[in-house]
Amino acid sequence: YTQESDMDNVVRAVLRGDTAIFVSGSDQAIVVSSKHFPVRGIEESSTEGGMRGPRDSFNENFRTSTALIRSKDVHLKLEQGTMGVRSRTEYGIFYMEDIAEPELVQQIRDTIDKYEIDAVFDSGMAEHLMEKKWQEIFPIYQATTRPDKAAAALVEGRVVVVFDNSPEVIIAPATINTLFQTADDYYRNERIVTFLRLIRYVAAFLALARMIRYVAAFIAVGLPGLYIAITCYHRELIPDKLLYAIADARSQLSFPVVVEVLIMELLFELLREAGIRLPSQLGNTIGVVGGLIVGQSAVEAGIVSTMVVIVVALTAIASFAIPNEAFASVFRLLKFVIIITSALYGILGFVLAMLVLVFHLASLDSFGVPYMSPVVTCGYTGEGYKDFVVRAPIKKMINRPKWSNPDERRRLVRKRK
Repeated sequence: YTQESDMDNVVRAVLRGDTAIFVSGSDQAIVVSSKHFPVRGIEESSTEGGMRGPRDSFNENFRTSTALIRSKDVHLKLEQGTMGVRSRTEYGIFYMEDIAEPELVQQIRDTIDKYEIDAVFDSGMAEHLMEKKWQEIFPIYQATTRPDKAAAALVEGRVVVVFDNSPEVIIAPATINTLFQTADDYYRNERIVTFLRLIRYVAAFLALARMIRYVAAFIAVGLPGLYIAITCYHRELIPDKLLYAIADARSQLSFPVVVEVLIMELLFELLREAGIRLPSQLGNTIGVVGGLIVGQSAVEAGIVSTMVVIVVALTAIASFAIPNEAFASVFRLLKFVIIITSALYGILGFVLAMLVLVFHLASLDSFGVPYMSPVVTCGYTGEGYKDFVVRAPIKKMINRPKWSNPDERRRLVRKRK
């Protein structure tokens, strides 16, 4: 229990579920912790699955979430406060006092106290209030539901913010590299992890996934636009047999290529949204069966060609290889921009759109840390590249990232016998 002399604090405690005891003749009240809210149990994360590592995840209860960030280090600090004049949503700022830069911690405090709002119901609302520029579509915070990922961020010198009523915590600073990482990257052999990261980067090029994650990102953002640019303006780049196959598939169609791609992309986005809103058992069925039936029907009706269905399906699959949902959503939006520029200007439009995207990413920072770190970090040592596309063995990752306190940069020392 605690003793309170401020009536406002007593009222807030009662509204949180505590009990206040008033004694005649005393100017203080005794506040006894008696709250017991119904909460969801600790479950496995449904949004950040993995083959290895802990299975627990944060839930909507503030105390449960803070307890899951386990540490026996006396330097782990938790600063608590409330957001929302009416909701009085509790939040906590976690950081390692000796590792985190004091300037970074102060910036987090300042961004949280920057606005006064009626109510905050989720970390997503707070994240938008804490952004430097509301126009920016790329996330400058990393959201996670996994306690092991939050704990790993703390020992790297980053700051973790936990909110009541939210199963996600946010981590700052964030870079493209951290958004492509998954927790079980550090529980597997480095050669396997390097291969998987290559896949993600490839997938990012095809939707815009680490190398497989980075390639996945390129696929997710760029493949439809690249297909339109080549088939409409640069057919000489396509091998003859493939060109004849594409021409034969399009011989009975009425729409231009760009309209085909837009129809299928919008259709897949609709199916994706419908799958999220439906119960989990129905959502998976709608996603698979709906995609197969609608895609086949569209081809048979002469609305789209089989090649466009393949391109759009590959793009959709690649977007799922990007670990961070907020990051993947940005690529899904930019995909349509690249489709339009490629339809208007061909390969030139595709290249210009990709260059503008890269230049924009290079200009961003998250609390002073370049968004494309370690690639664009001025004066960066080779340490940052040990956890980039190719992940070095754990025993070779001697120093913490550059955003940590310089006096506590070293994290691995070989013991002498």
